[in-house]
Amino acid sequence: MTRVTLIGILLLLSLAFFLQNQEQEVTLRYFFGLIDASTPIYQPIMAGFLVGLLVAAILLFPPWVRARIDLKRKTKALQQAEVDLERLRQSLEKVSGRPSPSSQMEISGNLHDE
Repeated sequence: MTRVTLIGILLLLSLAFFLQNQEQEVTLRYFFGLIDASTPIYQPIMAGFLVGLLVAAILLFPPWVRARIDLKRKTKALQQAEVDLERLRQSLEKVSGRPSPSSQMEISGNLHDE
């Protein structure tokens, strides 16, 4: 929620800046002064901002995707480990004939709740 609020404030501030500076012109001189162009000042600033966002997205997207894949893999491994642990607890109960400490804690927890 905080991130969305900050992005909204940033967008509103940039919109206010662009609207206030619509009349001001700037002359852009491209490579070696061969081409001169006159444009409103907000256009090169907005273009630089958008290029920065694009570069940041390109640089941050692959690590984000790798992290999501790794998280899914580890979540699946954890679920499998929990299933194996429960299976081992049940087999231990069958062999020993008495409930395991974890099931005793669950039973005593249920008694305290009532």
